[in-house]
Amino acid sequence: MSSRHLSILLVFLLLLAGFGAAVRDRFDRWVDATELPRLDVPTGVEVLARDGSLLRAFQVSDGRWRLAPGAVDQSFVEMLIAWEDRRFRTHSGVDPVALLRAGVQAVRHGRVVSGGSTLTMQVARLLEEGPTGEWQGKLRQIRLALALERRLSKEQILDLYLRLAPYGANVEGVRAASLQWFGKEPRRLTPAQAALLVALPQSPEKRRPDRFPDAARQARDRILAHAVRDGVISAGDAEAALSETVPAARRAFPALAPLLAARLVREHPTATRIETTIDPRLQRRAEVLASRAVRGAGRRLSAAIVLADHRSGEILAEVGAADWTDNASAGFVDMARALRSPGSTLKPFIYALAFDQGIAHPETLIEDRPTVFGRWQPQNFDKHFRGTVSLRQSLIWSLNIPVVKLAEAIGPNRIAQALRRGGVRLSVPGEVPGLAITLGGAGVTPEDLASGYAGLARGGRGVRLSPLPEGAEEMPVPMFGRVAAWQVGDILSQVPAPQGVRQRPLAYKTGTSYGHRDALAVGYDGAHVAAIWLGRPDGTPVPGAFGGDLAAPVLFDLFDALPSAALPPAPPQTLILPNGALPAPLRRFAPPGEVSARLTSPAAPDALRLTFPPDGAELEVKGPLVAKVRGGSGPWTFLVNDSPEVIASPSSSASLPNPGPGFARITVIDAAGSSASATIRLQW
Repeated sequence: MSSRHLSILLVFLLLLAGFGAAVRDRFDRWVDATELPRLDVPTGVEVLARDGSLLRAFQVSDGRWRLAPGAVDQSFVEMLIAWEDRRFRTHSGVDPVALLRAGVQAVRHGRVVSGGSTLTMQVARLLEEGPTGEWQGKLRQIRLALALERRLSKEQILDLYLRLAPYGANVEGVRAASLQWFGKEPRRLTPAQAALLVALPQSPEKRRPDRFPDAARQARDRILAHAVRDGVISAGDAEAALSETVPAARRAFPALAPLLAARLVREHPTATRIETTIDPRLQRRAEVLASRAVRGAGRRLSAAIVLADHRSGEILAEVGAADWTDNASAGFVDMARALRSPGSTLKPFIYALAFDQGIAHPETLIEDRPTVFGRWQPQNFDKHFRGTVSLRQSLIWSLNIPVVKLAEAIGPNRIAQALRRGGVRLSVPGEVPGLAITLGGAGVTPEDLASGYAGLARGGRGVRLSPLPEGAEEMPVPMFGRVAAWQVGDILSQVPAPQGVRQRPLAYKTGTSYGHRDALAVGYDGAHVAAIWLGRPDGTPVPGAFGGDLAAPVLFDLFDALPSAALPPAPPQTLILPNGALPAPLRRFAPPGEVSARLTSPAAPDALRLTFPPDGAELEVKGPLVAKVRGGSGPWTFLVNDSPEVIASPSSSASLPNPGPGFARITVIDAAGSSASATIRLQW
């Protein structure tokens, strides 16, 4: 704007001030009729950690970085007002004193020496992105500024400035600028930082600290000197600020849990602020571990980590890729939600189901020998067989033949149903589960795998984990009982730690998929559950990759960042006995049909028999179950699903708790150690 135009505009305003009431009334109507631009200035979506800190911010639709101001250091606000518009709190949008001063200076010097724009006028220009060099544009800004002052509070006008002030390139607003130049929120700024943020909007490109550090420093220092004169800061603070260097480079905007944040934005397209349960400290730790795990392990390798509090179901950290910016390793693919083969990590659920159904016990013996299941003859991972082993040893060693025998006895469909009750959504080829799911023949996401192990940690009742507050969903029906869940956890806690890693109270299982395509480790303690996956997103093999070598050390390192939480004690009804003291049907595994045949064969007149309920019976009973025995020698102990319910009773009948709809196993043991059992089905 020329000095002549500024002088004309000044005369117009001064004449207007002296007009009578009628003219002022028409002027008021002119201002009130001003059509305002859009005032709800869009800002980028923010995804926040559980402590309110920024995980990741997103640009607005036109590609600009513009964020809601939030808390801003008061010293910055005071410096801004002192420098730009000292009468901001009192004027009505236009400052006649500032305009008069600017006009006089322009007439005297023949050019614009100082501007007369108020902060409100600057907001008016920024809202409309209007011109500043023509008197028509300046008049429009004055009209809009007057209208804004009548319809908004001073704080609302200031908030608009803090959102829209230009800081060069595609960065707008003080918060985005503070994150870009200082890597921090603007709630606490040094005097030097505050002064630089006041100076930059006046000439954002010519004062960019990374390109023109001298110009940026000189502008900052002028703001500091002015702040001292106005009493905003002390001379001592200003002197210290003068020695502070200006930033030499722009910083990247925060990007913690970047793939999770992007997914949440897609899932909540109308949200502007998404709060999560992510713990930023643990998230940073998980991302460091994921990056370290793939370093030097071959090209195109990625990683996924899910860490949650299984008591609440809150996800505390989630890594979807080792490096989300690396296209060579498909870093854009969120592997925490990708379907992968779980390898051997589903085995614990099969053992838990076998224990829960009363067909096995941790000390039950089973044969690990070459076995054909239909046309399928699975092998152990190391191609060796161990002969007779206990189920405890079988799970610790992750043997294949014994667990497939258990799975055949339980039924693949019942296994799949139990997993789904625990929040594990299986993707099964052909949609009909077969025995192959036992050894990884199904698709599971690392996040769902963590949900399933959370169910083990919670006594058999699953929870669908969530990164959103109040988002976790407890599954309505348990996978299996508390005793079976504890028995499996007790076994997994005895799995040796990886070589060179400190042993800690952790129940965990590793897995390696066919062809070394996936290396996994999943585990839990008394408070937390975590799942680790390493592999190539495209599914190609990683020669020599084993879950125990690659993933397990990451799991233990992750738990080292957590406070120790002991695993729970055994439930009171847990049957903890050596093999020789178990009821005869539990000493050595045999399919249920073989057990039933043995139990229903003719017995000696004084042999122990369970006369009610009969084996194979279907009963409609809502109240307690009645069990009756004949023969044997008292006292008698009665068990329901391998849990002692009536111990050393002198009576040959007992009232037992009803475990609810489904299959149940009733066992009686006499004083001589003889036992008899019946498997029944209960309906309500």
